Amino acid sequence: MKNILFVLTSNDAMGSTGHKTGFWVEEFAAPYYALTEAGHNVTLASPKGGQPPIDPNSDTEDAATEATKRFGEDEATKKILAKTHKLETIDQKDYDAVFYPGGHGLLWDLVESETSKGLIESFLSHKKPIAFVCHAPAILKNISDEDGNPLIKGKNVTGFTNGEEDAVQLTDVVPFLIEDMMKEKGGNYSKVGDWQPYALEDGLLITGQNPASSEKVAELLMKKLK
Repeated sequence: MKNILFVLTSNDAMGSTGHKTGFWVEEFAAPYYALTEAGHNVTLASPKGGQPPIDPNSDTEDAATEATKRFGEDEATKKILAKTHKLETIDQKDYDAVFYPGGHGLLWDLVESETSKGLIESFLSHKKPIAFVCHAPAILKNISDEDGNPLIKGKNVTGFTNGEEDAVQLTDVVPFLIEDMMKEKGGNYSKVGDWQPYALEDGLLITGQNPASSEKVAELLMKKLK
């Protein structure tokens, strides 16, 4: 049994568009259930603590999966989610791994968060796995290795594709495109067809392409923790 930290966004605004965002339900729910059912302890945190915002587009019939339907009826997990710990109170020594669910919200808070950056680098320096799915790999933009180089330089990585961002018509809204950023930072970026499951492991780093990749990321994380 391992202790795994989930870090969720506290941001509910899509830049200055007036549209709401947050975290993507499937990217939280599928890994949460996979990990807890395997006997692991999951602790939830966010920059502001308390209830993290749910992206309304992830809570619709179109976005529904078995995991999201289960979450919709799971009052016990909703109560836990409503009381996330403040990120600044978290110490990596209490956990065996960290996982970041995606959703557009984090592009405006966790990407630039010095608290999050320090936490991720602390996990790495203590040889603990770090995992990200969909938009969460955007957080790797500001993460460096021990030599001060971009962490993803030369690493096999994936994340939300330019095509997927275009399909949801947010190419001109997001601060940057994840696929482009990963290539610019020297990452060995790869992808499969839009909306298809795809996840990669490279050392301590695990990344997944899109919401459908959430469970694959959880599987790779569990294998890593054995």
